[in-house]
Amino acid sequence: MPRIPADEILIAGQWRRGRGTPIHTVDPADGTVLTTVHAASAEDVDEAAHAAAAAAAAPEWRDLAPHDRARVLYRIGDAIEEHADELSALQTADTGKTLGETRALALSAAGTFRYTAAALETGEDALTPSRGPYLTMSTHEPIGVVAAINPWNSPIASDAQKAAPALAGGNAVLLKPAEWTPLVSLAFGRLVHRALADAGLPTALLAVLPGRGRVVGDAIARHPLVGRIGFTGGTATGRAIARVAADKLVPASLELGGKSPTIVREDADLEQALAGVMYGIFSSSGQSCIAGSRLFVHASLHDAFLTELVRRVRGLRVGPGTSPETQVAPLVHHAHRDGVAAAVERARAEGGRVLCGGAAPQGEPYAKGAYYLPTVIDSLPNSARACQEEIFGPVLVAQPYADEDDLVARANDSVYGLACGIWTRDARAAWRLGRRIEAGTVWINTYKQFSVSTPFGGVKDSGLGIEKGRDLIRAYQRQKSLYWGTDTTPLPWAN
Repeated sequence: MPRIPADEILIAGQWRRGRGTPIHTVDPADGTVLTTVHAASAEDVDEAAHAAAAAAAAPEWRDLAPHDRARVLYRIGDAIEEHADELSALQTADTGKTLGETRALALSAAGTFRYTAAALETGEDALTPSRGPYLTMSTHEPIGVVAAINPWNSPIASDAQKAAPALAGGNAVLLKPAEWTPLVSLAFGRLVHRALADAGLPTALLAVLPGRGRVVGDAIARHPLVGRIGFTGGTATGRAIARVAADKLVPASLELGGKSPTIVREDADLEQALAGVMYGIFSSSGQSCIAGSRLFVHASLHDAFLTELVRRVRGLRVGPGTSPETQVAPLVHHAHRDGVAAAVERARAEGGRVLCGGAAPQGEPYAKGAYYLPTVIDSLPNSARACQEEIFGPVLVAQPYADEDDLVARANDSVYGLACGIWTRDARAAWRLGRRIEAGTVWINTYKQFSVSTPFGGVKDSGLGIEKGRDLIRAYQRQKSLYWGTDTTPLPWAN
């Protein structure tokens, strides 16, 4: 068991107990209570926001040269990597994920800070083409205080994806981790707090404010000092945040849900496709916004492909995230597991045929955990709820297709548009399909590969705005134009 952080949270640059309702964090592998976190209150949010605004305006931060700010980000990245094992163990205890995955997420967070530091050091503003007797230039300035509201499925990676570019842009950050999984975000906050203090910078530049979304998240989003909102999570909450941002006339980026299609063409490498389809949906126990949860297999392959897929899925090893043998770990919370189970029962009621899984595993090792077997369902129409609604668990729905136009119509018949996978040996077909599918990210003969250098976002109900990419810092800044007059002739009306 990793060392559980104290029950203090980071408010206005200081570690102390929050004044909100305490949160009991639970290990999803066995249901034991890990610790009690004294969450933030609306009053704590207000205090943190005012301290953050003062920190963002402090000369030692406001006037810090970009390369010096980048040095701070490099230090944070190094600290995350140095403590990767501790962060990994803590996230596994809090989320149930396998140690292999949580270590990769910690190292990803370190890489995000380093990449962002490099982008900051090499960023440039522009002299724009003059169209008169003046010199014109465009500069970018901090917004001030920004909100980062994150989900429970990949806390530290999500924290870095918002906090790194926000800090690089010269802002202060109010970080709201998910109620179910606050521990690794608090540990991340300690590393950032230490790096800021060691550099002689205001520690109120980052606050970590766990608590219930309807209290803490709402207070952060609505606070008048918050000038930008970054949110990752469910579409319904995203819509509510978008309305708040619209009322405040502040920018918002929203990474929301998904129901991503994965397509196996008749010319696919079947061994590669089988492994990729399984990884795309059953890694992270299906708790991923980009999970390949809708499978479309060419009719000439469908029956044989599903038979072999089901055989392999039945062999996946279900167990605690701490076991190196585990491939499918418990879901994040017993309540979430029950929601996944209810979605499978609805699919049965709609006529779906459960080919494997469809229940919690039996036996003493699983009795107290939030486990659910990897599940494959077929015989459902595309209009079924299981084919349209995000289940966010290890549940795959499969359909055959024969005609590409019909395939594209069904793949795009979704309110979501986050990701897509295509398995084919035909490069032209991959290009054609990849352009026709409505999705922000398309993987061809691979799945769930990510690079911080490549922009990520969705279309339709999957969100607004982009994270990652070369211009990730600019999303956390305001652009300003300056004109320098060069003409010695007075302007009209000078007299």
